[in-house]
Amino acid sequence: MNHKITADVIIIGAGLTGLTAAFYLKKQGFDVAIIEKNDRTGGVVKTFREDGFVYECGPNTGVLSHPEVAELFEELDGHCKLEVANPEAKKRLIWKSGRWHALPSGLLSAATTPLFTPGDKLRILWEPFRRKGSEKFETLENLVLRRLGKSFLEYAVDPFISGIYAGDPARLVTRYALPKLYALEQKYGSFIIGAFKKSFEPKDERTKKATKEVFSAENGLSSLTDELTREIGSERIYLNTEGTVVHPEKKGFLVSTRIKGEPAGLTSPVIVSTVDAGLLPSLFPFVPAVDLSPVTDLEYTGVIQVIMGFREWKGMDLRAFGGLVPSREKRNILGVLFTSSFLKDRAPAGGALLSVFIGGYRRPDLAKLSDSAIKDLVFREVDNMLGVTDPDPEIFRIFRYKRAIPQYGISTGQRLEAIDRIQEKFKGLHIAGAVRDGIGMADRIRQARTIVAEIKGEDL
Repeated sequence: MNHKITADVIIIGAGLTGLTAAFYLKKQGFDVAIIEKNDRTGGVVKTFREDGFVYECGPNTGVLSHPEVAELFEELDGHCKLEVANPEAKKRLIWKSGRWHALPSGLLSAATTPLFTPGDKLRILWEPFRRKGSEKFETLENLVLRRLGKSFLEYAVDPFISGIYAGDPARLVTRYALPKLYALEQKYGSFIIGAFKKSFEPKDERTKKATKEVFSAENGLSSLTDELTREIGSERIYLNTEGTVVHPEKKGFLVSTRIKGEPAGLTSPVIVSTVDAGLLPSLFPFVPAVDLSPVTDLEYTGVIQVIMGFREWKGMDLRAFGGLVPSREKRNILGVLFTSSFLKDRAPAGGALLSVFIGGYRRPDLAKLSDSAIKDLVFREVDNMLGVTDPDPEIFRIFRYKRAIPQYGISTGQRLEAIDRIQEKFKGLHIAGAVRDGIGMADRIRQARTIVAEIKGEDL
């Protein structure tokens, strides 16, 4: 091989997980090499800046659900600044019967909203007195029906899950898809009582950093991944790789790949994979298929994101985070983010930047539409739902994701057990990424920190 490279840790995939792990490993004195198949770092994170608009073609935002997120921005020492969503635009809208309604934010608004039936409003008030569930693998749908009622499922949880997983509450298992919600009932016996008690629990300064606020980075999320890349050093990030295969050796692993067409071999006692589950068999041919199959069987949903940038907005009042569309309303979109309403400088003054989402688990048929058909569909929905007659945006971009979001369903437990067995059998191998530990950006950052802690405990 033309290139022979050694490293303390080799990370496969230069997305947010891989970059964060490499950043902290380097700070701890480890020699890290990253292998990336694309010609850029960042993975699915990619920010575009065009004609006064700033938009994302991957994740648009994250949630400050773990303190590790705030700590990462602090570690970058001001070179990349955390941006939290404008609190004046925190309202979430839900579509019902031809108009938008604000999603309730408390018991009083839940009691008066037209989204829920009178019977379910009483069920919500009675929720603290219901028996705690005992089904370990209960679906989110069954949990909500049991505690809150059908209309709450249809007009709160269903659109919420569309916004996070683009999935179906009937197929997602609560303890895996929404572990904090599951823990709330298991610990306190009630969502309402649990939320109330947790609000009074003492928090240390680190815990307080998990504010639950929506976040991005100033000037777009690529500012974060670009700064991580700069801190790591481009000389240890190998882009444009292909044919990457890992082979176990007596004292570690050999990674065979091609870097810009040239054969290369990298050796290390530690490998961290952050790739899509479907790529694992070709990456780790030494792992028996029967061991990997619970991991590679992970189901993903496809999503289409449409970016619309208006230099002059003439539609409805957009002072909200966005709108979600329940599946029972039979519309052709999952929802829309009013990005310029809650993040700074995303559109020219007086304009608007929207992110419209299509497809998901329930509507895979929409992924087969041509670009022109998608444009017609989106224009009809924006006209009808946002009050924009004859839309004529300055920016109109379509991004398609065939394997956008992993679905944490009933097989999740088997997948996690399989990963543990593989890692136990092949010491020094870490299988990471969205195959486990959550799908959000905060989950990726926290997972990277956990992996670094595990590697530090290994004998290199």
